[in-house]
Amino acid sequence: MNDTNYTPSVAYLGPEASFTHIAAAELFGHKGLTPRPTIPDCIEAVTEGHVAYAVVPLENALEGSVPLTIDYLFHGGELFITAEISTPIGQHLMVNKAQKDFTDQLESIQSHPHALAQCHKFLQYRYRKIPLIQTTSTAAAAKYISEQPALHIAAIGNRLAAETYGLHIVEENIHDFHFNHTRFVVLSLRKEILDHKNHAASKKTTLMVKLPEDDKAGMLHQILSVFSWRRLNLSKIESRPLKTGLGHYFFIIDVNESDGHPMMKGAMEELAALGCTARSFGSYYVYETDPSSK
Repeated sequence: MNDTNYTPSVAYLGPEASFTHIAAAELFGHKGLTPRPTIPDCIEAVTEGHVAYAVVPLENALEGSVPLTIDYLFHGGELFITAEISTPIGQHLMVNKAQKDFTDQLESIQSHPHALAQCHKFLQYRYRKIPLIQTTSTAAAAKYISEQPALHIAAIGNRLAAETYGLHIVEENIHDFHFNHTRFVVLSLRKEILDHKNHAASKKTTLMVKLPEDDKAGMLHQILSVFSWRRLNLSKIESRPLKTGLGHYFFIIDVNESDGHPMMKGAMEELAALGCTARSFGSYYVYETDPSSK
């Protein structure tokens, strides 16, 4: 990213003007960006070597983690997180300009499942009886209604999507809570750190930890103690199903330290000694997008 003559190929959850597109453009500029229709398509594109990087959503402040991203990372190929970017999320209700005088006749509202959930209170209060249709991204919903001027349908998405697809914003900022941000991660086959302007002073490392087969009482406490006595601050710990049976989980752990730090190396060694399977997805800087882009 420091070489101005190099334009990496980057897959992102599209189409154009999705929140993921905004995040990808903030880090890489607009050249070399390739929209993909789904999160698995983005991840497979980088896993199979079709692109150098993939940008995908990982977690929303209101709706939590994106299970599809996490599950593909754990069960899929050997990928690394090389950067994280936090993007403010502003959700707006929009319609085709041909329908701006018929918003009282809406037959459906379309958007990504997380976007619909982020606007749950608004939709319950204002459009309780209107069917909600899930799409692969907010931009996909915006693009679709731009192509259907005769239909009484609306989309939920960002301001850039409304501008890109020539839509009329019926109501702005309809998300239920003010602090609405999404974490996006940059994935690569190589373990590297993307160094961009205005990065955070410290690095973050994401680990995935699986308990030993002979799971014993107090094992989770022991795992947390591995980091506690070393004064390694955890910014997140979350469980996800292993998909091998009820009650079988792995843990996602974010540590506010580089995985090259001596204490982190010691932590990984102790986890192995406890019989855990631990994998680092790499260390990376955290960035933020321009708030005006939402």
